[in-house]
Amino acid sequence: MPEIKAKQPSRAKRRKRRSFNRPRFCRFCSDKEAMIDYREPRTLRGFLSDEGKILPRRISGTCAKHQRRLTVAIKRARILALLPLGPEHTI
Repeated sequence: MPEIKAKQPSRAKRRKRRSFNRPRFCRFCSDKEAMIDYREPRTLRGFLSDEGKILPRRISGTCAKHQRRLTVAIKRARILALLPLGPEHTI
């Protein structure tokens, strides 16, 4: 009777994935002079994606406290039309 060999995993599956996670830091915690203000759309625009969505903490690197304040400021700026509501409103 022929011997049955177990199938070897492919080379891609055997390779371990390396994660290159650089340490994230909150811009507002490290720089005490940086303020979150809904009247400064230039500052807030850096925390929006190309589609006009608010970037999550894991991408933007802000702490939970400042992410909550940032979200409120972005929403207030949207109401006053200082920031776009979506991708079709971008200039």
